[in-house]
Amino acid sequence: MKIGIIVDSKSGFTYSIAQRLEEKLSVLRHDVQVERIEPIDEKQVDIKKIQLKSFPKINQYEAIIFGAWVRGGFLSPAMAAYMNQMPSLQGKKIACFVTKGLPFAWTGGNQTINRMIKLCQSKEGRVVDTGMIIRMGQRKKQTTDLIEKFGKLF
Repeated sequence: MKIGIIVDSKSGFTYSIAQRLEEKLSVLRHDVQVERIEPIDEKQVDIKKIQLKSFPKINQYEAIIFGAWVRGGFLSPAMAAYMNQMPSLQGKKIACFVTKGLPFAWTGGNQTINRMIKLCQSKEGRVVDTGMIIRMGQRKKQTTDLIEKFGKLF
C-alpha cells in the first residue's frame, strides 16, 4: 500500500514519530513517504494567511497519516491551514496523531484530534484510528503503542 505521512513538527519531536512510523510501515512492505509541511512565516497564526513552503500532493496515496503538534490547546496553524486546503480524501484510509506537552489529554489533545477528524470528514475522508503522545507523560510507551497500533491498520 502506498502511504503518505503528512507531518507538521516545530521542535522535531512529531517528525521523529513520523520517521519511526515510516520505518515500521516500510518493514511491513508498504511504500511510505514522509512529507513535512512548514509555514514560510512561523509567526503567522491566521490559517487563512499561512503560506506553506510546500504542499504535499495526497492524491498519490492510498492511505494517509496526519501528524501534528498541539499549540495552545489547538491544532498547529500550519496543519490547520494545510487540512483546510487539501483536496478530497474520498476512498483513502486515514489515521491521525498529535503530540503535546501538557500532561493531560483534555488540555487540548482531545480537542485537536477531534478537529483533525472533522477536517478529514469535511473532505470525505474516513479516519480509522487516532493517537496522542504526551511529552511529559510516558512518551516512550505511548510512542511504541502508537507505532504498533498504526502498523496494524495498513
